[in-house]
Amino acid sequence: MGCSSCSTGKDGQPRGCKNNGTCGTDGCNKLTVFDWLSNMSLPNGQKPFDCVEVRFKNSRKEFFKNADNLPLAIGDVVATQAKSGHDVGIVTLTGELVKVQMKKKKVAPDDNEIPKVYRKASQRDIDIWQKCRDKEPEIQKRSREIAISLKLQMKLSDVEFQGDGSKATFYYTAEDRVDFRQLIKDMAKAFGIRIEMRQIGYRQEAQRLGGIGSCGRELCCSTWLTDFRSVSTASARYQQLALNPQKLAGQCGKLKCCLNYELDMYLEALKNFPPQDSKIMTKKGLAFCQKADIFKETLWFSYKDDPATWHALGKDHVLEILEINKKNEKIESLEEYAQDNVSEEKMVFENVVGQDSLTRFDRPRKKKRNNKKRRKNKPNASSNAQ
Repeated sequence: MGCSSCSTGKDGQPRGCKNNGTCGTDGCNKLTVFDWLSNMSLPNGQKPFDCVEVRFKNSRKEFFKNADNLPLAIGDVVATQAKSGHDVGIVTLTGELVKVQMKKKKVAPDDNEIPKVYRKASQRDIDIWQKCRDKEPEIQKRSREIAISLKLQMKLSDVEFQGDGSKATFYYTAEDRVDFRQLIKDMAKAFGIRIEMRQIGYRQEAQRLGGIGSCGRELCCSTWLTDFRSVSTASARYQQLALNPQKLAGQCGKLKCCLNYELDMYLEALKNFPPQDSKIMTKKGLAFCQKADIFKETLWFSYKDDPATWHALGKDHVLEILEINKKNEKIESLEEYAQDNVSEEKMVFENVVGQDSLTRFDRPRKKKRNNKKRRKNKPNASSNAQ
């Protein structure tokens, strides 16, 4: 998540533009979108789309109308319309792709309620904006202390100032409904600004804060994932995963969103697969399915009287046996169809590329002469000479 100019140096500090997330290329921001139409010109007679996408703190993005036809490009800092006063953000997308994003977010381009872009931010606007951003950690800490003193069952996860510094939005998570009227009064008195409380879910909290997942990469919700679909334990059951909450839960405390990524492939494979509660009737007794592997197309069965001994059967063989059982006929035994004695062919590495040996540049070792043998041969040679 770092562009070539914002990547960190040896001392851990950002080099290049040194904006660390607010660079002009927008390559190191959350949920960034690549403008693949930027080098294409519009057809003759067509006007450029008059809406732009603006990013604010973390992953919050909104659409604004460029009513004054300002020459805006990705990375420009602009002053935008707000409910009261103005806000400051960074342009993340312009042109026809904004229309695609608005359609995806179900926002009508001809809606008159779309806010406007006032102007490109002046140096005074940027100074006020940066000053407010610097105060956010201290205000967040103080607001948490006030919430704890009021014994409110809530967690203040993030604070976002408006660009002109007149209002601050506090994002919080809570299990139940919270009466924070006294909290707003105390914070407005302590900070001297207008307060807005906004409740978010645990997934949205992880999206705003970011982090590293168990896979070693940045969280999907904070990099590219925009819609949060419901994840159930059935997704883990279909993929034959152990229902361990510590492994299946993400940093938000909910089930990982990546459990849905391969679910469609598993459901497609399970359509032509025998059910895992299948029972096979044999002359040796009733057999139950203990395990199934859809990739190897193998099921393991064991007799009711001997559950510790498993027999591996192919998917096609199981379907064939089930058809025989439907006719009220029994097979001899599982051993006839078992794949236990089938030897799998092991893949042996072949040098098909023609690669040379890794030690081809090493100097050959010289053979060491045996000094003991030479010493033994010397007296024999002298005695022969006498």
